[in-house]
Amino acid sequence: MKKWLIVLVAVSAGAAGYYVWGNGQKAKRPVNAPVRPSTAAVESRNIRFVLTAAGDIGPADQVSVRPEINGKVSILTVDIGDSVKKGDLLFALDDRDLQSQRSSQLTEIEGSKLALEKTRRNYERSQRLFADHLIAQEVYDDAKTDFELAQNTLEKAQKDLSVLEAQLEKTRIMAPFDCTVLTRPVSVGQAVSGAGGNNGGTEVMTIANLRDMIVAAHVNQADVTRMKVGQTVDIEVEAVPGLKFPGTVYRIAPQATIKNNLKGFDSQILLKDIDPRVRPGMTANLNIPLMAADNVLAVPLAAVFTEQGDRYVYVKGDEGFEVRPVQVGVADFQYAEILSGLTAGEVVSLVRPTDDETDGKSVKERAKEKKGGTNTPQTSGAPAGTNRVAETGKRAAS
Repeated sequence: MKKWLIVLVAVSAGAAGYYVWGNGQKAKRPVNAPVRPSTAAVESRNIRFVLTAAGDIGPADQVSVRPEINGKVSILTVDIGDSVKKGDLLFALDDRDLQSQRSSQLTEIEGSKLALEKTRRNYERSQRLFADHLIAQEVYDDAKTDFELAQNTLEKAQKDLSVLEAQLEKTRIMAPFDCTVLTRPVSVGQAVSGAGGNNGGTEVMTIANLRDMIVAAHVNQADVTRMKVGQTVDIEVEAVPGLKFPGTVYRIAPQATIKNNLKGFDSQILLKDIDPRVRPGMTANLNIPLMAADNVLAVPLAAVFTEQGDRYVYVKGDEGFEVRPVQVGVADFQYAEILSGLTAGEVVSLVRPTDDETDGKSVKERAKEKKGGTNTPQTSGAPAGTNRVAETGKRAAS
């Protein structure tokens, strides 16, 4: 009796466990889960293959302002964020020593002029006396030499004055263009070195023209050949949600560089219609259209298969699926343009049918059965089947 009781309990426990497991499996299945379609119709649509990239926004013109001569900052009229017009004073160096030297030089010039006037009179007198044979040749030659030396002394003093005045002009640094002050690490009273020194001089501030800004992006080598200067780019700024504005490809580097283990080309996108909220250093997302086709026959990428370089689709017929070679044109991340091989309204399979659903013939055999049945050569720039298009999309996204 006990044996039968044990067996009954074991059977009941097993049935209960199976019931709980079955309910758990049902709970895992989503209610009204959508069924993935296995076929699609050939239809007309617009196809856009767009390269996506990211880059940093920065000013097109940025200048590190450094004095040309050594000195001490005496005037600093701007601070970070200030807007400055072309020709306005940015900062000035203490020029008291140079002004003192200039005064001394002016005095020296006046003395040189007086000395020149004296030697000129002596020379002219010596000329008259020598013509009348009243003085010796040596006296005449000495008077002439003194006059020429006085001329040289005056010229040298005037040149020294020009050098001092040029240095005085360099103590006042003006804005070379309309700009905004980005950084200003120096304060009034700080000694700075000139740009002619070994360290390149002290950076007093950096300025930039924020009305003209660019996006510096690194474009994959697989996609850069489709870009061209002047091409329109759609730009989005991460820091300003919803902000979109156009840009233009301004420059493409002639030589590749490696960044984040990817070989590509540094490119600059010139921004247009810049929003005041956009600032240097923000990240911009770029959408660069590379290929486009309007109102063309297209099928999903999943419908295009590849066999030894040949592209084909499975076309649904009355007795199953027919293997048919196709020529593919422009493709994006979802659809591929069909240049030949299909007509609008036909239905193609998105998965490879079983052997029972097809006649088992390869795409080459099927092509030979068609009139003029030679495969159309592959078009330049078109994706080579589902896998190659997917790889192109990955490269573009990177």
